[in-house]
Amino acid sequence: MKRLRYYLLSMRPSSETYEEIYEGKMYESFMDKDPIVHNHAVYWAGETGYEITKSSRLDLSRPTVTIHIPMKRFRTEETGTAALDYIFRSFIPYIRALNEANDNRKRTDKENGHYYIYEPNNKVLVRNVISANIVAQKYYRLIGKNTIEPIDGMRDQGHTSYSPGKSCMIQPIEGERSIPAYLCASIMIQVQLPEKKHKKAAEMLTADLPEAVERFVAEFDREGLARALALYEKQETVRAWLRDNKYCAFVANGSILPRAKGSDLPMEKAVPFMSAPEDETEVAGVRGMVFRQGVTVITGGGYSGKSTLLDALSAGIYNHVGGDGRELVITDDSAMKISAEDGRSVRHVNLSPFIKWIPGGDPRDFSTEHASGSTSQAANIMEAINWGSRLLMIDEDKSATNFMIQDSVMKALIEKEPITPFVERVQELAAVRDVSTILVIGGSSEYLHAADRIYMMKDYQISQVTDMAKELQAGSMTCPEMDRRDVLEPADYTNQDQVDANMLNTRPRGMATEVLKVSDLGFLILGDEQIDIRMLHDIVSIPQLNAIAFILRKLMGQVNPLERFQKFVISRPGAGEENHDSPEKSRISPRWVCREKEVERILGEIGQEGLESAYSPFFSECIRWMDLPRKYEILAVLSRMRLNGDAGQG
Repeated sequence: MKRLRYYLLSMRPSSETYEEIYEGKMYESFMDKDPIVHNHAVYWAGETGYEITKSSRLDLSRPTVTIHIPMKRFRTEETGTAALDYIFRSFIPYIRALNEANDNRKRTDKENGHYYIYEPNNKVLVRNVISANIVAQKYYRLIGKNTIEPIDGMRDQGHTSYSPGKSCMIQPIEGERSIPAYLCASIMIQVQLPEKKHKKAAEMLTADLPEAVERFVAEFDREGLARALALYEKQETVRAWLRDNKYCAFVANGSILPRAKGSDLPMEKAVPFMSAPEDETEVAGVRGMVFRQGVTVITGGGYSGKSTLLDALSAGIYNHVGGDGRELVITDDSAMKISAEDGRSVRHVNLSPFIKWIPGGDPRDFSTEHASGSTSQAANIMEAINWGSRLLMIDEDKSATNFMIQDSVMKALIEKEPITPFVERVQELAAVRDVSTILVIGGSSEYLHAADRIYMMKDYQISQVTDMAKELQAGSMTCPEMDRRDVLEPADYTNQDQVDANMLNTRPRGMATEVLKVSDLGFLILGDEQIDIRMLHDIVSIPQLNAIAFILRKLMGQVNPLERFQKFVISRPGAGEENHDSPEKSRISPRWVCREKEVERILGEIGQEGLESAYSPFFSECIRWMDLPRKYEILAVLSRMRLNGDAGQG
């Protein structure tokens, strides 16, 4: 830390670039030749290293500080997702305390300085803000006088002037002992350094922050870590049990499903969940309700809790921390929540199981720039099942009515209907493709005959009403011949998943600079693309969307490495299509790649290299915090890119 303090206090009083702390320049001197320059931006307080990197290429006064704390100091070798998540959450209060002691409401963060740390939601995810790494200890010793002394009586624009001592001279440690390398928990924060107040900046980085880290390590709750690990193990045991026993989901008795208004916290005084007796069982020592594979309908009146239950099941694709209320709501981790999505782009999707014909188009190979509610929902389902999702979750309030149902009267009235309602395919999906469905239905009895199980929600309490509902539904058929359904041919659920790699580009047409932006309003901008992700319900945080953006950028750079040169040979309305800026045809032939395989490959690389490997400080409108997404969310964003290509009709 003496070296870092030296860099900060030897800066010119008016300087705001802080380049010295990023370079970490040191000099190894020799008697008979010029010094060797070492650039090493890791600074040490005992065995804990503080690595300083740029958060953004434009704002050098807000560095990212990665704190490498040896795991041996926590007295644990656990480095799994749950352990790292617990360590990171335990550190957050210490940064809050630093800000409480440091902040001044009369000044901005840039004037006063501030510490930033990501405060995650209640889900246990792989995040770039905490990782496990082997970190070598300090390989050098400082020699000479690496200090700076104040010049008495001199002031420069209100700042004390300093006289630097000798430059940072070092001597590498060789021969005396080997340099140890420890397994570390690497915690990432950012620090806004106060403008033109280098003495305070030095105090923040070299005194206040290391002191907070030492308090954190000394006070670390190892019993809390043990509880977090035990909960995670139980959650994973339930997940394995669901897979082995062909169930979709499990909800523990006593779970608190409703959320407090405007937050992700459990609602106070909420009604705890209790199983329907027919479906109660015990898993991993916990009693709760299981949802079987097949077709499940959840119904009930308004404000009965049916959508709350579906939301909890949707959230159950991820593990939750203790105290969330839904920590033992466990759902098949391939599940996807499906809705209608007016206006989404659809590229080469087979809609024939649900759409018989399209004017001027082919439902087996359908593309459009602006899909309707029914075609978008059909595309969402076809993509999900072909990406490997084993469970679809659908709320009728967020669905296209004409896609979901068509009652007997409307069937008789409309002679030429291109849509095959989902209700007529839902059982076939379960039987042929092993894809289950959980539906929330409140306004139509059409799904009662297709359901394997029917549950009623009333005042947030669930009961099974399968037999009663089917009897009522059968008794309501006053004219059975009008309810006669078409005998459908088995559908072809295969779908191509290819995209022309030439169209994957992060540079807008006519520009050499990449564009990557993430908006908290629900948009991702990649090159020419502005992708609306507001209806992708399984993206659970802005940092997860941020990760998707960087992962897609990395993927595009690999599958289309010459993208920066394409502006010289293609105007990109579509490979091989008419160039609207020039009468010439594109000179680039299509290069088809499978989206799912490419996404799985890039996620495999990130699993080896770490999520941080996808990050680039070049993009000032993307925050650094990232939560690892599933492949399904990356593919869903990729499939919504318009690619400036050909389109059918919506």
